[in-house]
Amino acid sequence: MSILTTPHIDVHRGGDRMKTRVAWLDSKHSFSFGEHYDPENTHHGLLLVNNEDIVAPDQGFDTHPHRDMEIVTWVLSGALVHQDSLGHSGVIYPGLAQRMSAGTGILHSEKNDAWRLAPEQGGAAERTEPVHFVQMWVVPDEPGLTPGYQQLEVDDELAGGGLVTVAAGLPRYRDRTAIAINSSHSALHVARMPGAGEGPTVHLPEAPYLHLFVARGEVELEGVGVLYEGDAVRLARSGGQRVIAKLPSEILVWEMHARLGAQ
Repeated sequence: MSILTTPHIDVHRGGDRMKTRVAWLDSKHSFSFGEHYDPENTHHGLLLVNNEDIVAPDQGFDTHPHRDMEIVTWVLSGALVHQDSLGHSGVIYPGLAQRMSAGTGILHSEKNDAWRLAPEQGGAAERTEPVHFVQMWVVPDEPGLTPGYQQLEVDDELAGGGLVTVAAGLPRYRDRTAIAINSSHSALHVARMPGAGEGPTVHLPEAPYLHLFVARGEVELEGVGVLYEGDAVRLARSGGQRVIAKLPSEILVWEMHARLGAQ
């Protein structure tokens, strides 16, 4: 993997993302995905997928395969049921970090049918509302790893309003990360910011590659300007900029110290 040495900041507006829309799904893709392919927009750093999905009640993604990818799912509202070929089954909801390591191969489904589950499994008594989530894929350190799954509640940490590490392979975060990923050059940070100048000041980490995604709300990034819901910024050889919430907001920040490229 190689590292870019020239500072660079690239703003991508939410309305310019590639889109997949069917009766039950509204999906927006930050990078090439499925039938949407742009050779100039395949990844940033080690991040290959940043999909924002809204799935209708009683609908979802049927059982399908993945391989050699670290997949992190972050729910913004509603609840998503995960089931996989390793026997894991559970509900992902706001504040619950979830990681699936595809490794040598795994099958899983993701459905908006949490109301079907028993209460002790996190099920709701009534049919759920649409589920809104972001799914992100990063490249593992090596192919052929053993598939795995992990989830952990991080809601209390997010209540402080600062940047919280929720998934990481970077050694510097191993003592405080919620979930571990098999990518030793990557970490995902999340902040739920109260807005209107409230809460702690959030600064981006410094790294060769950063990806800032505004999942909810409206923020101002120092040196860039206002970013709206769905906007993303790709930074290289940068970091340290202050992020100020104009409205109650939620941001997802990938910190990466390598990129796809020559070994």
